[in-house]
This record gives sequence, C-alpha cells and structure tokens, in this order.
Amino acid sequence: MSDATPEATPGNDRAPDFDTMTRDIADVPAVEVITTVAVHLMSAAAVNLGLAEEGDQHKDLDEARKLIHALAGLVTASATEISNFHAAPLRDGLKSLQLAFREASVVPDEPGQGPGEKFTGPVYS
Repeated sequence: MSDATPEATPGNDRAPDFDTMTRDIADVPAVEVITTVAVHLMSAAAVNLGLAEEGDQHKDLDEARKLIHALAGLVTASATEISNFHAAPLRDGLKSLQLAFREASVVPDEPGQGPGEKFTGPVYS
C-alpha cells in the first residue's frame, strides 16, 4: 500500500480527501500533457527496441513500430501548438528512435516506409 491511497483505519471514520491529493487535470497546461505522453511513448519504444537494460529480453519490433508511429503523429500534429522550444527535443528523440528501429530491423524498411515516416518523411542517418 502506498501513501497516495490511504485506507480508512479503525477509529478513523473520515474518508480520504482525494480532491486535495490529486492535481486537477484542468490545471495542467496542454504542453505538459503532450510532452509527458510523448516521453512515455519514447520510453516504451526504446524498451521495445531493446535499448533498455537487459534489452534483448524485452525486444519487440512490432510493438516498437506502433509506438514510434503514434509518437510521430503526436509530435507532428502538436509541433505548431507547443512551440519549437518543446517540439525540437521531441523531434530529435523521435528521429533517434526511427534510426534505432532501422538498425534493429533484420530487413530494413524502404526510406519513407519506416515507423512514423508517413508523418516525418524519410529518415536517414
């Protein structure tokens, strides 16, 4: 059990005040939500590319392809909304994952056919 989810204890008949324990999603700026989701997609893709500790154990290129494709769509669609300051590092991370995917593939995709390249255009090293 964690401190974030308290349980009622004997003699404590007060229900936990979850409103004070959680951040109201309405208060979270869109750029923060978008970048957080992008970082989660990047991390999951990296693990599925075998780039994490004990990488080969978690390697799944089919899953990595889906995650990179979703990341490319998110980054491309949101770039003008989140400013270049936030979008540039996301684009760099995306390109690194696309190149890592190409390297990890036994039979590399044709230029422009790799994961997310429908949104980003062909990726070259």
